[in-house]
Amino acid sequence: MENSEIILKTLSDNGALKSGEIAEKTGLAKTEVDKVISKLKKEEKIYSPKRCFYDVKK
Repeated sequence: MENSEIILKTLSDNGALKSGEIAEKTGLAKTEVDKVISKLKKEEKIYSPKRCFYDVKK
C-alpha cells in the first residue's frame, strides 16, 4: 500500500487530523506525511476544514 493510500485510509477512519497525528497513527515520518499531504491537496483528494487539520473530501 502506498503512503498516500495509507494516509487517505487513516483520515477516512478517524476524521480530521493534524499531520503529526497522522504520522503517529500510520508510523510514517512527519516529513513524509507533510509531503504526501501537499500532493493529496493538489489532487483535491483532501482538504483543510480548519488550520493545520486535514480530512478526506467526501
